Amino acid sequence: MNATTSLRSTIITLAALTLLTGAGAAFAAEKPAAKPAEQAAAPSPLTAVARVNGVDITRGEVERAKKILLSQSRMNQPMTADMTKQLEEAAVNQLVAKELLYQAGKKREIKDLDKKVQEKIAQNKARFPSPAEYEKALKEMEMSEKDVEAFAREDMIINNLIETEFVAKTKITDEEAKKFYDDNIDKFKQPETVRASHILIGADQKATAEDKKKARVKADEIAKKLKGGADFAELAKKESSCPSSAQGGDLGTFGKGQMVPEFEKATFALKPGETSGVVETQFGYHIIKLTEKKDAQTVKFEEVKERIVQYLTQQKVQKEIAGYVSELRNKGKVEILAN
Repeated sequence: MNATTSLRSTIITLAALTLLTGAGAAFAAEKPAAKPAEQAAAPSPLTAVARVNGVDITRGEVERAKKILLSQSRMNQPMTADMTKQLEEAAVNQLVAKELLYQAGKKREIKDLDKKVQEKIAQNKARFPSPAEYEKALKEMEMSEKDVEAFAREDMIINNLIETEFVAKTKITDEEAKKFYDDNIDKFKQPETVRASHILIGADQKATAEDKKKARVKADEIAKKLKGGADFAELAKKESSCPSSAQGGDLGTFGKGQMVPEFEKATFALKPGETSGVVETQFGYHIIKLTEKKDAQTVKFEEVKERIVQYLTQQKVQKEIAGYVSELRNKGKVEILAN
């Protein structure tokens, strides 16, 4: 993800086309747990909650913004009074910031804006499995096609402002990137990993003593065949009771702490190409083949430089936008109204 894309989801959290996909379903799934306390009487959705340079932000817009923020937060607990208040403040402040950026962005011309808006709407619709799913999401978010178009237009105008005024002008030097790398070197350390395959002869904790005995005998026979030159992958496909048998027993790459202790100890003790004896775990009897081993290492600066630059760009741009919004707010007239 590049800096501009990340900024879109971070700064313009209320732009409908950015958030509509999945947001409605996510909110619907979590609404029972995260529902704010009931109010005595719901105010009109047209009631002005804030006013930005003469433009009203309505109760309906705030409620929609709160739904989006809830869907993003993945809340799984009931809303307290303090949380409800914080949610309200966050929604209003983000809508105010969005309106300030939109008003500033409208002063910049965007070529073929109408065409680009329609293209964006079409792209958004294409993300849904069917037109019915798209309509369902609109309904859950209490939005109309007209709302979607308006949000798409605002989204493009704001992002054009961000990209031209901030992202394009923000440069991260090699020295800044290297300093971040050196100061956070632990973040770039990778632990020892292995890639291994196994053949499992199942005999879990529910197995009888006789079943375990038979499983051990079978495992010993397979180990003997392997020593005699039998193909490991073919025997895994034929004999292993693990789902990995379909891949010839391949378990992929893993590090320490991801497998049960007995399996881990036996695997990490092997050298690439070696096959273990029979290893007993709570799942039964395993024969393990080590395919690859990578020692613990620190990723080189050159390999992560681009990602570091993107991250630092994002951080710097976010800070600059916050300052810019604060400046717009101080210069303009922003009213938070009683409601």
